[in-house]
Amino acid sequence: MALNMKLSEIDINDLDLENMGSWPLAVKVIFALIVAALVSVLSYYLLIDSKIEQLNAAKQKETELRQTYQTRYASAVNLEVYREQMKEMEETFAILLKQLPTTHETPGLLDDITYVGTTSGLTFIRINWEPEIEKEFYTELPIKIDVVGDYHQFGNFVSEVAKLPRIVSLHDFTIQADKDNKLKFNVVAKTYRYKESTK
Repeated sequence: MALNMKLSEIDINDLDLENMGSWPLAVKVIFALIVAALVSVLSYYLLIDSKIEQLNAAKQKETELRQTYQTRYASAVNLEVYREQMKEMEETFAILLKQLPTTHETPGLLDDITYVGTTSGLTFIRINWEPEIEKEFYTELPIKIDVVGDYHQFGNFVSEVAKLPRIVSLHDFTIQADKDNKLKFNVVAKTYRYKESTK
């Protein structure tokens, strides 16, 4: 109550900024509180706020580094397993490459397909090489085949082609009855030649 009375009696114009020591106690307390509040706010924004941002950035960086570390650690722990898998893949790749015909083997492959077809009981109308199709890592070598036979013979032919030592896949087949009511089997057989690097 006495503080309120003293505050009401104070005239701001009577306060001398050059002689703060003569100010009433209540004014000194209020002024000190205002200064303390300003110092606190300025200290927070000038000193602490930027440090909090740096701390958050450091925490985020720590999280990223932990994830990177875990990924690399997992890779390092499994390095021998990966090497074994790579070795197996290279061996498998080498085996598959051996199943692809070289340039001088492609005529023999045509003979093999003809032999498989005739031993299956089929009559060949046509068997011709189609234009080669260049792919990124290999060359596709299509063979157009037209034969006459029955369903059982067609099935046996497809089964025997799959057993050939070279990779041959069958595509775009159709079966139609001709004018003599014989079944005509049209199919495109594709084999592949690996493109060796020219570098």
